[in-house]
Amino acid sequence: MIYDVSVQLSNDLPVWPSGPPIRLESTPHLSRDKSYTIHETFIHISSHMGTHIDAPYHFVENGKRLNEIPLERLVGKATVVEILGVRSIGERELRPLKWVGVERVLFKTENSKHWHDGSFYEEFVYLEPEGARFLIERGIQLVGIDYLSIEKFRAEKHLTHFALLEKDVVVIEGLDLSHVGPGEYSMVALPLNLLGTDGGPTRVILIN
Repeated sequence: MIYDVSVQLSNDLPVWPSGPPIRLESTPHLSRDKSYTIHETFIHISSHMGTHIDAPYHFVENGKRLNEIPLERLVGKATVVEILGVRSIGERELRPLKWVGVERVLFKTENSKHWHDGSFYEEFVYLEPEGARFLIERGIQLVGIDYLSIEKFRAEKHLTHFALLEKDVVVIEGLDLSHVGPGEYSMVALPLNLLGTDGGPTRVILIN
């Protein structure tokens, strides 16, 4: 079974409040002989809209750009961990779970049900800095979460991002895990092939 856990980009998709809106603008034009219509779409998005990867350079001045992230990090076994009924994910939530053999973790929270609210959901579940450090200590190479940031909304400092990105841990934000259960999957997460950017929109699929 193949599950697409990336959100569909559309003009109605929630975006970060301080960012520009998504704009998909159809620009059809007639063929030279005017016998048929040729359809094209103008796509205006930022590198951090919808499902996307944060490259270390997003916060770390000399960090890796998107094109410098090894594809081996983005393809392989991933574990979906479901954590419900919490406002944030810290060491207390993580310590009871089994981490042996886990390299990539995707957090399924109550966030996934808020993609269709029609507006940005400010109270999304996030990863605490101490939770990020806990994962780093266990050798996790990739962390994903099911809303637009892994950091608390309106955080004064981006401590979770820095903890992960300074250690070259790949961060995937904006997943929709509402239709997959917890467990192990084969994951393919391929961003747009952008040169020198701080991140990029990404299509993520899980296979079991």
